[in-house]
Amino acid sequence: MAQQEVQNGGAEKVAAEGVATVAFTAVKPQLLVEAPKANDAVLFYKAAFGAEEVGRTVYPKRKAEQENPLILSAELKLAGSTIIVSDHADDSAAPAKSTGSGGVVLCLETEDVGAAIAKAVSAGGVAEGEIVEGDGACCGGSVGKVKDPYGYVWLICSPGNKCAVPEA
Repeated sequence: MAQQEVQNGGAEKVAAEGVATVAFTAVKPQLLVEAPKANDAVLFYKAAFGAEEVGRTVYPKRKAEQENPLILSAELKLAGSTIIVSDHADDSAAPAKSTGSGGVVLCLETEDVGAAIAKAVSAGGVAEGEIVEGDGACCGGSVGKVKDPYGYVWLICSPGNKCAVPEA
């Protein structure tokens, strides 16, 4: 019953009933890459988007087995955010990357969409379509798409106008 009330906006009542409240400190999207390509993906994100690698963990069982061990997680700082890049091994606990709808799309904001797309393409990405400007773009700015070598689509957007707050 308490779980149902939380889902329906009854968090205050649940907290009063003794269930601990939880505060989240970060959201870190995880990109699962076909093993053993996570290291290549990290290098691509550094070259294409200027990401900074701040930490790395390898699969402990496979560390001694391979010259280039599989990456359990590589933490990257990108535009003030954190993303995790991981090799998706057959025996990992992580779910397989979705190939259908509902996959991950990442958006990077920049003042120069064309230059950002060109940089990503020179690092190995593929531009998808043309840069769209005005009403067809993010909040009236401009937007282009780049598919990285690992199948993820990145939207490269200019700030544009302030987005309108959706009406209730």
